[in-house]
Amino acid sequence: MIIKAGDRMPAGTFSHMTAEGIRKISTEALFKGKTVVLVSVPGAFTPTCDARHLPGYVDQADALKAKGVDTIAMMAVNDVFVMNAWGKQAKVADKILMLADGNGEYVKSLGLEMNATAHGMGMRGQRFALVVKDGVATHVNVEAAGDFKVSAAEYILGQL
Repeated sequence: MIIKAGDRMPAGTFSHMTAEGIRKISTEALFKGKTVVLVSVPGAFTPTCDARHLPGYVDQADALKAKGVDTIAMMAVNDVFVMNAWGKQAKVADKILMLADGNGEYVKSLGLEMNATAHGMGMRGQRFALVVKDGVATHVNVEAAGDFKVSAAEYILGQL
């Protein structure tokens, strides 16, 4: 089943890199009592993701936070080391929480997985952006194949 606005976010766990090394973060810790923009990209360093998607959120982070967003989280079906390297390369600093959904379990629980085996990428997450308030999805923006519109930082900013 595909997540929709009004649905509670499913339970799950992500990995992320900290100064102390790899740490796990539960969806409960990520979402409880907060407004979170959770963004998914098909892959770190892929063309649109690297050139437009992540940079847009880095550029708009202060504006999103001024509208009440506590956390901006970028996730991909990549390992924690790739997500960490991508965050460093993009100079996200503390603006974006880079989350690894290494085995694609969380995107599958959302019903938003994507078969990219034809491109040599295996199972991935679709491109999407969710606004989550205290564990409930209030906006679910899933891109059509090949599009980059409704998951862009500017579009999300207009929804807040």
